[in-house]
Amino acid sequence: MSENEELNPSDNEETVAASPETNVEELAEVIAEFEQYRERLVNETMTAAQKAKLPPKAAMAKIEPELAKIDAGLETLRAQLAALTTNN
Repeated sequence: MSENEELNPSDNEETVAASPETNVEELAEVIAEFEQYRERLVNETMTAAQKAKLPPKAAMAKIEPELAKIDAGLETLRAQLAALTTNN
């Protein structure tokens, strides 16, 4: 591809449609990364709260909005993965 050429979304659509296994693998990888991030966030928050002598409930309350976003994203990704694996 030359410097002046732009990559259009339609350019990728053919590649994506040609390899659904890759999409399933990539989606599963993203889900695993989000799960690891969520676990790390909880663990690091609890460790920091313990060092600061904060009650665990107060610490969890601080990250609850972020956890809700992560959980919603995970739910969406899992639904997409289920749809992809069911269609194949």
